[in-house]
Amino acid sequence: MPSASPHADAPLAVAITGASGVIYGIRLLQALAAAQVPAHLVLSESGARTITLETDWKLDDVRALAGTVHAVKDIGAALASGSFPTRGMVVAPCSIKTLSGIANSYNDNLVTRAADVTLKERRLLVLMVRETPLHLGHLDLMRRCTELGAVVMPPMPAFYHRPRTIEDIVDQGVGKVLDLFAVDHDLFERWSGG
Repeated sequence: MPSASPHADAPLAVAITGASGVIYGIRLLQALAAAQVPAHLVLSESGARTITLETDWKLDDVRALAGTVHAVKDIGAALASGSFPTRGMVVAPCSIKTLSGIANSYNDNLVTRAADVTLKERRLLVLMVRETPLHLGHLDLMRRCTELGAVVMPPMPAFYHRPRTIEDIVDQGVGKVLDLFAVDHDLFERWSGG
């Protein structure tokens, strides 16, 4: 099973695709900036559109949260090469289209190419798949990505920390992602026994 990259000072690749739940990717970028972890952002065209539909964020403000931003069509970007060290990659949220591209190594843009590179280099790839309900095709794509080495982590809310706001729910999901990459945070109260 892949784990967080040994490149402790390397950036984390973050992709925001067109599924509902783009706030997860935005909040992840904020949390990485607060933890002083450099982020390389790839924002798909559908992700950009969903940001304007679901949030009050301006696209330039989202891009400003990342240290480096790559165009989704730039398959010559640093993230497209395994020789460029990263801690790994998070797709938050991950659309079914993107999940399908990753599962089938269909590298027609930088999101899927960077994810493919992450897998081939045995780095940690986390996919916050956001769809419901799921049919067998979706489940099969998730299985295939898991077999390739990805961690499929749908943003499922937990309630043991007694969330009071949507932000509390989002922070718990983002905190779980940060835990996978061993990034310190205080985004939610951890369970300490009942």
